[in-house]
Amino acid sequence: MAIVRYDPLRELDSLQGEMNRLFDGFFGNRTVGRNGGVSRWIPAMDLIERGDEFVLRADLPGMAEDDVSIEIKDHVLTIAGERKAEHEEEAESYYRAERAVGTFTRTLTLPEGVDPDAIAANFADGVLEVRIPKPAERKPHRVAIKTGDGERPALEGEATEK
Repeated sequence: MAIVRYDPLRELDSLQGEMNRLFDGFFGNRTVGRNGGVSRWIPAMDLIERGDEFVLRADLPGMAEDDVSIEIKDHVLTIAGERKAEHEEEAESYYRAERAVGTFTRTLTLPEGVDPDAIAANFADGVLEVRIPKPAERKPHRVAIKTGDGERPALEGEATEK
């Protein structure tokens, strides 16, 4: 008989996996693969800050530029697309398909002040790169305060004579 050490995190991971499976099935975030199995595809994305811009890179292997759309609305950048199934002929009585297909949507909230017209995107070798210029830094604007008689402004810590 083997002694197995109790690990509460293993139980928690199992519970989380079951909950994810339940919600994914309920909300339809899964696609059915060619082999009848259920698979889910969310493209991997990196967001880095470089100098005066943010650079977002998304891995979209096997997709063409026409399969992807980028939209900006209310300071939210949305990347959406669809990876279509390749039609393969079966040489044997079975085959294995693990690559997920289907539609995806990824969103990113942009900082206030980003100019949507300045955002640029490039798609090459299955990698989408979106360059988002940082908004101009907002500096406080100082307003001069005039005295009631309009002669000269009172400086901080200075008493006015009347």
